[in-house]
Amino acid sequence: MAHTETHAGISAPERQLFGSEPNSLATIVAALRAWRRAVVRRKALAELTPDQLRDIGQPGDNRPVLEIKAGLMTKLMSMR
Repeated sequence: MAHTETHAGISAPERQLFGSEPNSLATIVAALRAWRRAVVRRKALAELTPDQLRDIGQPGDNRPVLEIKAGLMTKLMSMR
């Protein structure tokens, strides 16, 4: 029987998230820009009509839609 060991992949951070390093300011700025882009994207999607959302591939009610055409099972079975 094989012997396996498991180890926790989580360790204590070696430094704080936004420490006093020179890159910490760049990290904060990048995080704020990403947050701002997400806000703008959500706002733009909220302003679109359901028809416009469908045109860009987004369902109007933000739920996945599965469309099955008549005769699909017959076609799939004949392809076997």
